[in-house]
Amino acid sequence: MVLKQRHYNGGDCWGHTAVLISVVLSQSRRLPLLQVVSNNKSFSVGVQSPTEINAPRGCAVILRRICQLSLTRITHQVSRAFDLKRKGTGYMEELKILLEECVCEKLIHMTASGARDKDGISKVRIRPVLQKGSLMFQSAARKGKQEFHSNRDRDELIGDVLKFMEEDFRQLQIQMQDELITVLISKKGKVTIKRKKSVTKLDAPVLMHNRKKHYILEEGIPVPFLIDLGVQTAEGRIVHARYDKFRQINRFLEFVQDILPQMEKGRELTILDFGCGKSYLTFALYYYLKILNGYDIRVIGLDLKEDVIARCNALAEKYGYDKLTFLTGDIADYEGVSKVDMVVTLHACDTATDYALEKALEWDAKVILSVPCCQHELNKQMENEILKPVLKYGLIKERIAALVTDALRAGRLEEAGYQVQILEFIDMEHTPKNILIRAVKTGKAHEIKELDACEKFLGVDPLLGRLRKEKGEM
Repeated sequence: MVLKQRHYNGGDCWGHTAVLISVVLSQSRRLPLLQVVSNNKSFSVGVQSPTEINAPRGCAVILRRICQLSLTRITHQVSRAFDLKRKGTGYMEELKILLEECVCEKLIHMTASGARDKDGISKVRIRPVLQKGSLMFQSAARKGKQEFHSNRDRDELIGDVLKFMEEDFRQLQIQMQDELITVLISKKGKVTIKRKKSVTKLDAPVLMHNRKKHYILEEGIPVPFLIDLGVQTAEGRIVHARYDKFRQINRFLEFVQDILPQMEKGRELTILDFGCGKSYLTFALYYYLKILNGYDIRVIGLDLKEDVIARCNALAEKYGYDKLTFLTGDIADYEGVSKVDMVVTLHACDTATDYALEKALEWDAKVILSVPCCQHELNKQMENEILKPVLKYGLIKERIAALVTDALRAGRLEEAGYQVQILEFIDMEHTPKNILIRAVKTGKAHEIKELDACEKFLGVDPLLGRLRKEKGEM
């Protein structure tokens, strides 16, 4: 520890002489050493007394001779420095002993928090991992919205934790299999260690560098349509460039899994997919409900592209999916069924989503899953004097219009007797078209007057609302 007084003025309690003073304490706890430097002169005072009082006192005498300073004041300052060093050395040694005990395979996780610098790293979380057969420790340091990861061996970790507990954090929480340990460090350097035995012993941590995420369609298990669509290899490995598509498919099936209690068994269910495109999700839906869960279903995929439809029908025939059919047609004009249990519309562009939702309402569909795309209608209509300073920016207006479009669609579905959720389909980093509207029929229709007021305020007249009014459904 080094204390430096660089400049003194007449009012300074340290005196009137301009000097540089450094107090240096040795690392030895038995024979601490205080060194005083003034201009070009250096004095050292060793401590022999168990009370360690002679050192600050002797140092104060030397300082008084050189600087003509107050004996009482200097004694106080040096004694304080000496005590802080003694305490600091003590708690660091105590913490080191604790870490040597805890940094092992029985560690569940360790979290350092209570940052001393608000602009620095706010939290560090540490867990054991197995890397190339060796026990390592992975730290995740959070700064702002960013997270930085690194791996360390046992000795490196102990050294790093000691360093950032001395400089960066005031709290350390250590979760072991059978114990929770909390370390608190006060502003004065006082350390408090609290240990609490767990009522039940926790399971040993999973020592894997990259923990395998559980997917509904699992990695390593070949699925015919995923292979033909280029997502999997013949051995069931996920093609690296198609991993995002694999995650998207599984995410979609998670939403389907949530509504399984609403799907009846014992009768044939009709599912219609508007704008099915290459039909990744259509095939996944059929495979999940029919093959994996045994539902009696008939699935119809509808799209305008004849070549795509032909390929999808060929694949369905190849797999023996006899109740999976693909048709060429327009959403607004489709009249091929009179009753539909589930309507799926994924990335139907602009108002095509509105036509699909209106069809779903017309068929009294039990479940609606919709991922809208390319909402241009309200962007062209939206005008409001109060919002003019905001809407004058094209990109901002486009995004506001897209969000408002989906919110008003959700409101109309609630008005028609559906319980509606707006969910994140996949991460924004993969696509901005990441909102999924999930609606389940409850039969409790109710008028929402605020919707009309909201549309009037924004100067918009969305298609779904107009279609429902034209058919006398509102």
